[in-house]
Amino acid sequence: MPARSRLIHFATKAAMLFGALFAVSVLLAAIPSHRAPAIQSQGSQQSGSQSQESQGVDHSSMPGMDMDDAKANEARAVHDMTRGHHDAHNLHMRMTAMRPGFPEDTARANEVVSQLRAGLEKYKDYHVALNEGYRIFLPNLPQPEYHFTNYVNGFFEAFSFDPSRPTSLLYKKTSDGYELVGAMYTMPKRATEEQLNARVPLSVAMWHLHTNLCMPPKGRQFRNADWTKFGLKGSIATQDACDAAGGRFQPVIFGWMVHVYPYEDSLDKIFAMHHHRE
Repeated sequence: MPARSRLIHFATKAAMLFGALFAVSVLLAAIPSHRAPAIQSQGSQQSGSQSQESQGVDHSSMPGMDMDDAKANEARAVHDMTRGHHDAHNLHMRMTAMRPGFPEDTARANEVVSQLRAGLEKYKDYHVALNEGYRIFLPNLPQPEYHFTNYVNGFFEAFSFDPSRPTSLLYKKTSDGYELVGAMYTMPKRATEEQLNARVPLSVAMWHLHTNLCMPPKGRQFRNADWTKFGLKGSIATQDACDAAGGRFQPVIFGWMVHVYPYEDSLDKIFAMHHHRE
């Protein structure tokens, strides 16, 4: 092979390697702590969830759960996100402030909703979502809403915004599967409020970020942890208090999130923190 061809070949390989490393690094920054859980068969998932629901078990707060830190963080975050713990003054929640509204904000929000509805139409059949790369987030943890997350979409959300391409789809469990009720957009935790506002107006929606997490020590102490102190509902919300308790502090977990329920009949319900159920 001529020297010039070898040089071009080497340069091409190097560029591909660099590009791959860059993409991975950005993905990790864009979606901190998220790992796609394995999909279970619908039959086993349904029976497992129904069994848990019938027993009233709250697995996200069981000290003896056999899971690593990342999964524990996710379980407790989902528990808090779906059970009405979105107090604006929550020690573990940062929310954007509502801005004064302008007609152009309303028009832009309505356009987001219109594009989202069109993009979601095919996902009313949840099998389509699974076939296209969406993964059920903690399928065996009973939840009012299940997040079907597409981690590739989450990666692209760090760079560009397509209202028809949400990071997550929101479903509620039914007797024979799942019913689509909404979607979730995300942005990296480093995003500014101006960047969030450019996507979904802050006069219409409140983005939220999970913060100040103190996890208990690993090992036996983790299994016997006092969850009134640790986790996203715990009383510990500072680095010093976490250190004093022997815990491990994380200032921010995940990234910015905003829920959208496009089938509702008003913007305040469409961009609500939680679905307005009957």
